[in-house]
Amino acid sequence: MVQAPAARLAMAGSLFHRIIRAAGPGREGDAMLHVVLVEPEIPQNTGNVARTCAATGCALHLVKPLGFSLEDRYLKRAGLDYWPLLDLTVHESFDAFWAAWGGKPFWLVSTKGAQPYTRADLRADACLLFGRETAGLPGPLLAAHPDRCLRIPIRAEARSLNLSNSVAVVVFEAMRQRGFAGRAP
Repeated sequence: MVQAPAARLAMAGSLFHRIIRAAGPGREGDAMLHVVLVEPEIPQNTGNVARTCAATGCALHLVKPLGFSLEDRYLKRAGLDYWPLLDLTVHESFDAFWAAWGGKPFWLVSTKGAQPYTRADLRADACLLFGRETAGLPGPLLAAHPDRCLRIPIRAEARSLNLSNSVAVVVFEAMRQRGFAGRAP
């Protein structure tokens, strides 16, 4: 049975609580690419990122504290009716995420990154970490892993791209590197 868009959106709202998984490594069916938003502040950005992740098959990790409630109507609206397709994990803190991630490959995406995202090998199972809209990723994290820092080249006069746009740019580069495996042409 095909549901009307309004019915799918209502269903997505009722399923929203059930798609949030307890943090932990090695779940069955883990996505090959994980997008991590560290302390996101704007619900619409996070909802847009959730929609991108659902559409591309990426897992989404949200690291608390969040600048909004998971019940926020703007968050839900930006994600449209894609919530049931999303593999979402909420971590209580960055330390909790880092412990759950278990030393697997990662990339830090920042305006302070040394290498363009297009030079990174994004074909392996990995996570892409993005920071808060107003502050980015923590300086000590970037300083501890300078070889894992990526940037999206933009004009020197511009501070940064919107968070959800940045996620989409890097996710689609990873998909391109993987030959868009399993995606409709």
